[in-house]
Amino acid sequence: MPFALNLLLILVGILLLFGGGELFVAGSVALSLLFGIPQIVIGLTVVSLGTSAPELFVSLFSTLKGGSAGDAIAVSNIVGSNIFNVLVVLGASAAVMPLRVKSRLVKRDVPLLFGVSMATWGMASGGRITWIAGLALITGTVINLLWEIRSAKEESPEAIADLEADASPSPAPMAIIKLIGGLVLLVVGSQVLVKGAIAGAQALGVSEMVIGLTIVSAGTSMPELVTSLVAAYRGKPDLAIGNVVGSNLLNQLVILGLCGVASGSRGLGVDEVMINRDFPIMVATTFACLPIFWTGGVISRREGWVLLGIYGLYVIEQILSSTASTLADEFRLFSLIGVLPLVLVLLTWSTLKWKQKRKSIVA
Repeated sequence: MPFALNLLLILVGILLLFGGGELFVAGSVALSLLFGIPQIVIGLTVVSLGTSAPELFVSLFSTLKGGSAGDAIAVSNIVGSNIFNVLVVLGASAAVMPLRVKSRLVKRDVPLLFGVSMATWGMASGGRITWIAGLALITGTVINLLWEIRSAKEESPEAIADLEADASPSPAPMAIIKLIGGLVLLVVGSQVLVKGAIAGAQALGVSEMVIGLTIVSAGTSMPELVTSLVAAYRGKPDLAIGNVVGSNLLNQLVILGLCGVASGSRGLGVDEVMINRDFPIMVATTFACLPIFWTGGVISRREGWVLLGIYGLYVIEQILSSTASTLADEFRLFSLIGVLPLVLVLLTWSTLKWKQKRKSIVA
């Protein structure tokens, strides 16, 4: 099958996933409201899962497909999406409009995400994510959800009133049609995307892992990108940042957990290259959020462009590692010696500038 046709399949799959996710969320929210489920719970579950629905269906379908190719797409899609969300979604949103960070993100959510990322890396380090590990991740999801609901109930009455005011229940038949229609599009879209990705990887002579870490993960992360860009443009930084952090938590706790359980006794295979390269990058990008968030509680445009630049380097490294391994080694050395120090200097400069600003305010 020509690569152009495979690329078309990937694009069609992404569009189907995007449309299916929108319908699935709309139908789920409408039905939840009709059954009297609190708006807060809906926001923390159905809506949050909505933007991650493409990742869920693609990774779950790939896991059920089985084999090394299926496992490679399943895991690389999750890891690649997390890297894409931090570097591209957060970076592009900050480039559009500087994002002010709430203290809760610095104190709780980002450290939690860092801890979860470390845990999933540890689970994958043996070369397989077992069904027991998957069950542990799902248990973590339940615990985190209960904590989120408790925290949400402590919000101001005005915030709760705003959430309730946004409720607009649809008639039951229309809600069911949206739910089923969205589900069908998600299932079909995931099948089309996975088929195109595997065939495309074979046509290019690269691994399914590389396709999953780049094209597939970027495609399934389009809902997060659109949501955060619109939120940043409309001056809603909490939504833009929370969308990224929440999606990355869901990707690991819910999606990776479900895939681990679905893999059964065989376990979900993880490529050694991904364990040694991409999982550490995922953890490092999460950890890098902390000093960026600490510099005055704002993600500046400059820092946003830095994040985008780092993702560009990551993609180049992926391409070189698959096509020219010698050049890839030289490129890694260049990035380590030339680029990393510049990023550290920028973060240090931003931190010192923030401290100087704080001193002048106190004085």
